[in-house]
Formats: sequence, C-alpha cells, structure tokens
Amino acid sequence: MVGFIRFADALSAWFGKAFAWLVVLMALGTGYEVFVRYVLNSPTAWALDVSFIMYGTLFMMGGAYTLSRGGHVRGDFLYRLWQPRTQAMVDLVLYIIAFFPGVLALIFAGWKYAARSWRYGEVSVNSPAGIPIYQFKTVIVVAGVLLFIQGIAQVMRCLLAIRSNEWLEAEEDIFETEDILMREADKAERGPHI
Repeated sequence: MVGFIRFADALSAWFGKAFAWLVVLMALGTGYEVFVRYVLNSPTAWALDVSFIMYGTLFMMGGAYTLSRGGHVRGDFLYRLWQPRTQAMVDLVLYIIAFFPGVLALIFAGWKYAARSWRYGEVSVNSPAGIPIYQFKTVIVVAGVLLFIQGIAQVMRCLLAIRSNEWLEAEEDIFETEDILMREADKAERGPHI
C-alpha cells in the first residue's frame, strides 16, 4: 500500500509542478497584452481566451497534487480534535459516498464533452481569434483520472491510519513562508551548533 501511495503522490506532484509553470506563462501573456493594448494601442484578440484556458488548466491539473498534500478546504474545527483513526474512518466514508462518485462523473462527463469538442474542432466563441479549445477539454478527463488515482492512495492512507492511528504523511516538498521563518527563528534562538 505504501508503495502505491508514494507512486500516486509522486505522480500528482509531477503534474502539479509541471502545470504550475502556467502561472509564469499567464503573467507573460497578460504583461504582453497590457503592453500592446495600452502602449502600442493594438490589443490582441487572443489574450483573454488564452488566459482563461491556462488558468482553467492550472486549476484542474493542480487538484490531485493539492489532495495529496491535504490542501483542500475542510471543516477542521471538529476534525482536528479527533484521533487519526476517527479522522480516517470519516474520510474513508466520505471518499466512498462523495469523492469517488463525483470524480467518476467528472471523468465520464468530461470524456463525452472532450470527444464531442475534438469531433467538430471546437474553437472559442469569446473572441474573434477563434482559439482552438478542443485539446484543453481533454484536461477535464486527465485531471479526473489523476484525482481518481490520488483518491485510491488517500483511501489507502485512511486504511493505514485506521490500523495504526497515525497518518502517513506525504513527503514535504513545498513549505509555507511562515513555516520557514518560524524554523529559522527557532534555529537562531538556539544559537550556533558547536
């Protein structure tokens, strides 16, 4: 089980980090649009569509990574007070009755949606540029499959936590600035090591 969990976490992390670079592309595209629109008085017909497409892709492809790192919103005011075993039992039930049916609906509906879009070579109707969007509709299916794989890993995490009353944490690869500053302050407070 631990092997599959680590595989799913690594897969989610790879996709999440790879697609995170879309933030840079969005910033460059928006900066370019602002420059040509306000300095050169020659706005582009494609900038709005491309930023929507990239933002939607970033959002969808980051879902599994966020799930693997426990970053999705939850009602922690009670949950955090429970033992890991109780948390895992509640999570397991919620994955079965809510998460998997929702993700499967996303995959199957997304498949039909993407296939139809590919069939007629769908382009954006939001701008005169006619930006092709059929390839980006496929992101719905890919994101759903990644969420499904990560969901299986999360169920395995729940089973391990029910057994051991301890969560198997994902490897930390990104740290909040606040946590880094707290660690550095703690090190400075303890002084240099001899």
